[in-house]
Amino acid sequence: MIGAAGAACLFVVADRLGSPSPSEPPSFPVQLQAAGAFRPPSAADAPKDAYGDAVRFGEQLMTDTANHAPQYVGNGLVCSNCHLDAGRKAGAAPLWAAFVNFPAFRAKNGEINTFQKRVQDCFLYSLNGTPPPLGSRELIAIESYAAFMSRGLPSGMSPPGRGFPEIDAPEQAPDDRRGAMVYGQKCSACHGPDGAGQKIAGGPAYPPLWGARSYNWGAGMARIDKAAAFIRANMPQGNEGSLTVQEAWDVAHYIDGKTRPQDPRFTSSAKATRTLYQDTPFSRYGTVVGGVSLGDPSNTPQSGLVR
Repeated sequence: MIGAAGAACLFVVADRLGSPSPSEPPSFPVQLQAAGAFRPPSAADAPKDAYGDAVRFGEQLMTDTANHAPQYVGNGLVCSNCHLDAGRKAGAAPLWAAFVNFPAFRAKNGEINTFQKRVQDCFLYSLNGTPPPLGSRELIAIESYAAFMSRGLPSGMSPPGRGFPEIDAPEQAPDDRRGAMVYGQKCSACHGPDGAGQKIAGGPAYPPLWGARSYNWGAGMARIDKAAAFIRANMPQGNEGSLTVQEAWDVAHYIDGKTRPQDPRFTSSAKATRTLYQDTPFSRYGTVVGGVSLGDPSNTPQSGLVR
């Protein structure tokens, strides 16, 4: 809901030699949020009425998306893989900070987007699924949850903690070799050596970062700059900020140089699609990495409900 990662999204420092199986990721207490950031109310404090029920359902959709909206989710991610702490955590694309800035023009689709329209795109790209219809129970619930959390914030102003913190440019061009080393040392214990994520108690707890069950090529987390900013601020979980700027760029470059589901906007060829939608140095779509032409239909999983 913007991922990997998409994309993507939960890294943990761990010693893979003799380490125990990963445990359930901890929730983020409010004191871990960015200093000076807005403190949103808890969904548990929402009114005991129909509106409060919608707020609480919105929170459930954030953390257990596929179970509550299986017809709209096409991969192994949930909304809170990118919007950490159920969309509450400052610096991890919190919903309360986004809500007060909609409606707004969005360059990605060239339209004025409502908040519900923006959430639809999270389902389409980050969850590689089918967007719930505008006005659906699911979108109303997520909107109600975001609106409840944003109470007290001024409309039309970007509060501290919105989106991901800016990241400095790397001193060296991002590099797959270095990125693979960072991934192996800091990420693979939870996300797996093949990036496929790991399940706990029958459900995905550590999301897949590439492959058929990850975010697709249209997701914001498939852009190296966005992934690097998210990783630098929020990963490894429990040791956030420990990666250097260079390490964050290198591992984001490595992750976003892997095969993942097709961009839903695919047009005739990867080259044509890159020209129309991916023409940025921060996307590796339509380029050749390790002999693989990324985005080519012959080696790219389809977009949509492929769970």
